[in-house]
Amino acid sequence: MRVHESVADAIGGTPLFRLARLGAGTAARVYAKAEFLNIGGSVKDRAALAMVLAAERDGQLRPGGTIIEATSGNTGIGLAVVGRARGYRVIAGVSDRAAAEKSDILRAYGAEVVLAPTAVAKEHPEHLFNVVRRLVEEIPGAWLADQYDNPANPGAHVGTTGPEIWEQTGGRVTHFVAGIGTGGTISGTGRFLKEVSGGAVTVVGADPESSVYGGGDGSPYFVESIGHFVHPQTLDDNWPKSYHREVVDRFERIPDRESLLTTRRLAREEGLLAGPSSGTAVAAALRVARGLGPEDVVVVLLPDSGRSYLSKVFSDDWMRGWGFLEEPRTPQDTEPTVRSVLEPAADAGGWPGRLVAVESDASLAGALATLRTAPGGVAPVVLARPDRPYGFSGAEVLGSLSLAEVERAIAAGLARPGDPVDGLIGAALPTVGVGQPLSAAREVLGREHDAAVVLLDGRAVALVHRAELAESG
Repeated sequence: MRVHESVADAIGGTPLFRLARLGAGTAARVYAKAEFLNIGGSVKDRAALAMVLAAERDGQLRPGGTIIEATSGNTGIGLAVVGRARGYRVIAGVSDRAAAEKSDILRAYGAEVVLAPTAVAKEHPEHLFNVVRRLVEEIPGAWLADQYDNPANPGAHVGTTGPEIWEQTGGRVTHFVAGIGTGGTISGTGRFLKEVSGGAVTVVGADPESSVYGGGDGSPYFVESIGHFVHPQTLDDNWPKSYHREVVDRFERIPDRESLLTTRRLAREEGLLAGPSSGTAVAAALRVARGLGPEDVVVVLLPDSGRSYLSKVFSDDWMRGWGFLEEPRTPQDTEPTVRSVLEPAADAGGWPGRLVAVESDASLAGALATLRTAPGGVAPVVLARPDRPYGFSGAEVLGSLSLAEVERAIAAGLARPGDPVDGLIGAALPTVGVGQPLSAAREVLGREHDAAVVLLDGRAVALVHRAELAESG
């Protein structure tokens, strides 16, 4: 058995596992590289070590210094593992939308956690990246790891991940599939495999359906740590320098539901408790494998552990609340669900007329026209976005407007029809998953709300009114 002098020596060397059950029926062999078996629990341990070593070598990080990074969690954890073991202070700026488990893990390793939003324009002073940059300016001896633009990030995978896959498959790998976050993993690993194979290896990017990397509209999605979200008020959308677009041959765009359910299948059918970005990558790899022959070998990278997402993708309540899960809680559960209220009006196109919303840049006059068609005269206010091929995400709901309140304000002279809606936006309407029982929907409404936004796969599909829930009870 190997003996390590430090935790840094245990980074890398992760195994490949054949996906025998999920890959059943495909002629090509599909192998998963289990990066969650790194010492810090993710593929980001590799980049963290490479970036720290490069910073020390270049004199950017000195004894007693402070490592600072903006992270969805995993890179921060890797930097905490490496940095704390080498005597550095570590501050991780974490997205307020990241799973809470990641912040808990960071604190367990001795890192300081600063939560900040990412669902605002990049130019906003409170955006995570700007908060982190201010910390670097304020703290003497601070070094920003800057995984998005640090060449040591993809370099780590040119030097380790790519060679490992080539050796583990005996040079037989034909397709490499990975998600794209900063782009370092797919760029570095893909570059090495292309070069060593003489260009024979195909590199496939697994991307959330609405991520702009693969051609989506940039609206929110529910898979953490991969993809590229763009706030509609962002003025300059710069892509990471760690992402080398020329390395990726093609994309597989995966809807959230497919990603999340594949993640759960990985644990239950293959014994691999991995995170939701692994589900995205595996779903893409299975699509790729279905078109290949017995001579092909597909390697898919599983970035992190499912232990960081127990409160999300592995929680039935969370999945049901966002509309990703619809089967009964138990075989004996026969209580009608929210879907049963909507189905009578459904046709092949969904639930026509059941979803109305006011965009945040609308005038009160425009809002009135919308509110007069809304169930109960209330509607959500959603983030204005020029193009919505996927509808709007539940994460884009900013608040609500009431027909009665708008009419009252105009009649009293407190507002004019041409005014923006900003001044009259009230609390956001509650949300309910389409597969939740009616009793749960009524509980969500409480006494203060008359309508709820119905979610299917994390996106709004309808409004349901209190009266409808009562009638169906």
